[in-house]
Amino acid sequence: MKCPGQDSRYWKPSAVFDAKCPKCGTDVEFFKDDTARKCAKCGHRFINPKMDFGCASYCEHAEQCLGTLPPELLAQKEDLLKDRVAIEMKRYFRSDFKRIGHAVKVARYAEQIGKQEVGNLAVILSAAYLHDIGLHEAEKKHGSTGAKFQELEGPPIARSIMENLKANPDLIDEVCDIIGHHHHPRDEETLNFQVVYDADLIVNLEEKQSENPGNIESLKNLIDNTFLTQSGRDSAKKVLL
Repeated sequence: MKCPGQDSRYWKPSAVFDAKCPKCGTDVEFFKDDTARKCAKCGHRFINPKMDFGCASYCEHAEQCLGTLPPELLAQKEDLLKDRVAIEMKRYFRSDFKRIGHAVKVARYAEQIGKQEVGNLAVILSAAYLHDIGLHEAEKKHGSTGAKFQELEGPPIARSIMENLKANPDLIDEVCDIIGHHHHPRDEETLNFQVVYDADLIVNLEEKQSENPGNIESLKNLIDNTFLTQSGRDSAKKVLL
């Protein structure tokens, strides 16, 4: 069945309208199902100002339904992805509120640092929510939640979750790569990895400090020499000192 919102049989007269070109002010005629149109006068292509992209922002059939998606909608799809990843993470951990709380905190710091460092928030937040997703499997298979076992078991689970959400394959690959070595930075790292690493380190240190407060000078030295981004360093000082 065709979506009623896109079926012209259900359209009213307002389904065809004029919109001002944001560049030159010329009227451009739109049909309600046009994703974008080009101004005949100046050639500027702009998005349909009245189109409701609600369902298209998560529907896997959006391109077949609406045609080629404009960059604005593609960005919206990625932005929505992080919320759906968060839901799946909580569903996976079920009643393990400690793990859920940790992941949510890491994501919160990752978003702050990622915005300041201008990273890809879809990658950063997906990786932040899923960075410890291998913990239960590591404990089950290896009797340990050690870093190397988390990094071994996490990527396949994260990949399954993100494939079910129809995420972009390149985005999935990058998220799984981050999860697969999130405790062990390489000599050269992507900005997205650095942001997730710093956010996780802040939360780990915060949890450690609440259990057993350490020496302030040692903590200052650790922050100065361990964090990978300046924004992460600054955030850590605000939170921990």
